[in-house]
Amino acid sequence: MTRAPENLLAVRRLLLDHLNVDPDRVRSEDLEPAEVGIVGSASHRGGYHTGSDRVITNDYSVVESPRDRAGLTLNASALDVGMFQVRSAGSTHNLFTFSIWCVQQCAANTPDSRDIREIIYSPDGRVVRRWDRLGRRSSGDSSHLWHTHFSFFRDSTKANRDLTPLFRRYLSTIGLLEDDMTPEEHAWLETVHRNLTVLDGRNPIGQIYTRMAMGEDHTDPSYVVPHPSLRTIGAQLSALQTTVASLLASGLTEDESSVVPGVLAGLSPEEIAAAIPPTVARQVADELSRRLVA
Repeated sequence: MTRAPENLLAVRRLLLDHLNVDPDRVRSEDLEPAEVGIVGSASHRGGYHTGSDRVITNDYSVVESPRDRAGLTLNASALDVGMFQVRSAGSTHNLFTFSIWCVQQCAANTPDSRDIREIIYSPDGRVVRRWDRLGRRSSGDSSHLWHTHFSFFRDSTKANRDLTPLFRRYLSTIGLLEDDMTPEEHAWLETVHRNLTVLDGRNPIGQIYTRMAMGEDHTDPSYVVPHPSLRTIGAQLSALQTTVASLLASGLTEDESSVVPGVLAGLSPEEIAAAIPPTVARQVADELSRRLVA
């Protein structure tokens, strides 16, 4: 039968621990246990609140994403969050502000939101909206005026991946959960993440930097790059290693008159000039001039 996976139960416990402010009594302001659901009722068929025993033919929660097809198990893969209102850090936070914040994180594709397929919510208690990562739907029924529905790609619940980070970050943002990191550390991590995303080749800008470094930022395969690149430097280092290995194998390690010409033969004039310390560069130039005149 359809079951609640441990990673969604962990999200449920986290939210109740911090949003059920008075757990000893039922209050409309608190998020009560009955308002945070994972598994659909016994009559529920189809959708992310059901597992493999209750999905229906062409169920959208299975057929529209390879992540769902590969992740289908008896696990339900959804979470409903009901009404609440809390005061923290001088502000009032409720289901509507919570839902808007979560949708913003998903739209920004933050790393901790990428297992969420959709959020059906109300931003104000009057209209129902739907954020869908796959862009298939934009609305929901009126029950979502008073509860927010989160669908998680089924492969995330199958793998028991930790789904709490996004919700921990929300609780930290509104001041209900202590964050061990300073604002400066957060800013540093955001900068590092942004720069790595740009430079690692996963987007057009990163691909350009990668091609430039390799000496391949051109469309003509016969074009010879005039500047050093990772590819040409690698070839030069390989040639140098081969020369040194050959000299070592021939037993000439103690004969500097043989080693030095062999090493120099593997370097270009520019590389030889770059290797000369500035303090002796003038002396070398003077000596070369004297020899040319002679």
